[in-house]
Amino acid sequence: MDLHLAGKTAVVTGASKGIGLAVTHALVSEGSHVVAGSRTRTTELETLEARGYVTFVPCDLSTAEGPPALVEAAAERGGVDILVNNAGAVTPRTGGFASVSDEDWMASLTLTFLSAVRTTRAALPHIVRRGGGSVVTVSSVNAFLPDPGVVDYCAAKAALTNFCKSLSKEVAGQNIRVNTVSPGPVTTALWLAEGGVASTVARVSGNTAESVVEAAAAGSETGRFTRPDEVADLVAFLASDRCGNVTGADFVIDGGLIKTL
Repeated sequence: MDLHLAGKTAVVTGASKGIGLAVTHALVSEGSHVVAGSRTRTTELETLEARGYVTFVPCDLSTAEGPPALVEAAAERGGVDILVNNAGAVTPRTGGFASVSDEDWMASLTLTFLSAVRTTRAALPHIVRRGGGSVVTVSSVNAFLPDPGVVDYCAAKAALTNFCKSLSKEVAGQNIRVNTVSPGPVTTALWLAEGGVASTVARVSGNTAESVVEAAAAGSETGRFTRPDEVADLVAFLASDRCGNVTGADFVIDGGLIKTL
């Protein structure tokens, strides 16, 4: 299926690894040019940049200056057609709620929620000038599946999903669609790397990281984590005009982890 994304300019935040890198690959494969924002330039991004498919913009999206600088780089190429808000992070709070300081709360809310607000605010005027476009935000099942082990992350993702739904109502008349994708556990460094969710929980529980992953995967009907490319394919589809009348929607991709309607 042709997604009609050839020649489009897309801004992707948190593009250096995981879901963000997979989204970058998916959009590039459909013919879009990706302006990729991240603090670090990875080998994968360097390769895409060398081939002319990507413009890498080093930026700290947790700062007030990072998101506008990223969007401005895209504007200099002629405009913005697609925005994918993907930047975010999670820290397991193994000490419980009382261990989460004001600084922890602010860090989570700033990167996971406010970075998307700032990037979207900067991008919207450019999308309007292009005659419309699409904003797709990577949220999480934790937006509606509260977990005390990641209490600040859950709150930030809930705010993010709510923000996107509210915004979709305001900008629909300008031919701008705003949707969210809510993955369950994904096979990325966030879960699987040393210092990620699995190894952190394992140290506290006395289990192995592998057993933590197995238990998490067993909670879904498919018995496995979602792959980054599976999330990316859904993001690319939502970014395209094949979803021309889809806005204000949230799409869960979790292998059946959420059991309720």
